[in-house]
Amino acid sequence: MKGIKKVALLLTIALVGVVLINASAIVGETKKEETNSIANLNFCGEKVPLNLADVHERFDKELTINKNLHSSTELVMKRANKMFPVMEPILKKYGVPDDFKYLAVIESKLENAVSSAGARGIWQFMPATAKEYNMEVNDFVDERYHLEKSTEAACKYLLAAKQKFGSWTLAAASYNGGMGGVTKQQDRQKMSNYYDLLLTEETSRYVFRIIAMKEIMQNPAKYGYDIPQNELYKMINTKKVEVNTSIENLADWAIEQGINYKILKVHNPWLRDITLKNSTGKTYTIEIPIEGY
Repeated sequence: MKGIKKVALLLTIALVGVVLINASAIVGETKKEETNSIANLNFCGEKVPLNLADVHERFDKELTINKNLHSSTELVMKRANKMFPVMEPILKKYGVPDDFKYLAVIESKLENAVSSAGARGIWQFMPATAKEYNMEVNDFVDERYHLEKSTEAACKYLLAAKQKFGSWTLAAASYNGGMGGVTKQQDRQKMSNYYDLLLTEETSRYVFRIIAMKEIMQNPAKYGYDIPQNELYKMINTKKVEVNTSIENLADWAIEQGINYKILKVHNPWLRDITLKNSTGKTYTIEIPIEGY
């Protein structure tokens, strides 16, 4: 009996060893795949030179920070489900790489945010820049809050920046540091590549934050995010109503449309007052939800 028990014990030990070896091999293979994935990182098709020590550390910092901002990152992923389908075809229409939707993620977390400097909306335009790109900004209408129009304006800016710098990475950096700011540092340092430039702390981190969020949002399970499909925020079906006159009371007008003022503002945050003044006869398109609101 002792011999049989000894053999059984040896077999058990051997079996455990095989299981541990296989588990180790699987973990090793997974880590290898993750390493390869990160090693091949790019932004808009432009390779991220992670072979440079400081570039690797700067990217790792932003990846580590953002993958551990659990509630914030999860909410961004939920919002992206209803925001990205609006933004993606506009980026495609203008020939701007799809990766730039992650720029909007780090600008505003896909909310109509207001910065201390006065930038507003998903794409965080300042008033002067918004007007430069033909967005209306006044007490009654602020198109920085209009997702389609602000995305179009961002595309126009990025195309101009790409033409100036010849690089989508530098175009992205200039969205934060300004075209003039980036050009000044290029001239001072005699370098033209984003990864070779010493910029302000915010602009130095900026592109890495975009790339980190791209990596996390494209591979959520790898970073511990497993959000069921039914928990993602849904797009609401709407009808479009065109208006070319003033509306004295938007609350009354909303009720006439079968909704209320709150719902009107949720779907049209660019309407900034209880009244819509329209002395020029401009045509505004107002979205009215038709179900699921």
